[in-house]
Order: sequence, then structure tokens, then C-alpha cells
Amino acid sequence: MLTHLSGTCHEIVTGVALVDAGTGRETVWAETTQVYFRELHSTEIDAYILSGEASDMAGAYGIQGRGAAFVRRIEGCYFSAVGLPLASLVEHLSNFQFFNC
Repeated sequence: MLTHLSGTCHEIVTGVALVDAGTGRETVWAETTQVYFRELHSTEIDAYILSGEASDMAGAYGIQGRGAAFVRRIEGCYFSAVGLPLASLVEHLSNFQFFNC
């Protein structure tokens, strides 16, 4: 997987759904983040695999960990790439009047 991602751009799409248990009101959305990898050497990939970090990560790397060293740049929400788009989550929660308790 890391050899395939080396030197390329890929998309991470994170889907989120909110449901107000009291009213049944719901909203669903997705955030897309473009991740650009630099060219990776086979020795870097081997060392990363041996670190064990890749074994439980979607896409075989963790942008929030050692895998960040593979990333040249991103376009979009970093937190979405990690797993939860915080800015849009807060925006949607505000629409649900979550913060007006």
C-alpha cells in the first residue's frame, strides 16, 4: 500500500452522521481531504512497517504519527484525515443548538 501511495495524491473521505435522539432530526455529510505523498524509499517503508504503526491504520499509515513524515502536503481538513472533521462537526452541532443547553 505505501509503495502504491509513494509520490502520489490520494483522497481520504470521512463520513459523519448526527441524530438528535429527542426529535429524530438528522444530518449526514462527508469531508474530503487530499493527501500528497512524497517519493518514499523502500528502506523508509520497511522501517515504518517494522515500527508496527501501520498495522492498525486505514491506508497503512497514520498521518497523526510517524506516517506524517511521508506527507508532502494536504488540502482540506487535517482532523478529517485523522478521523473526525472537528470544524464542520462544531458547525453542525451549532445547527442542532447543541451548545445552547
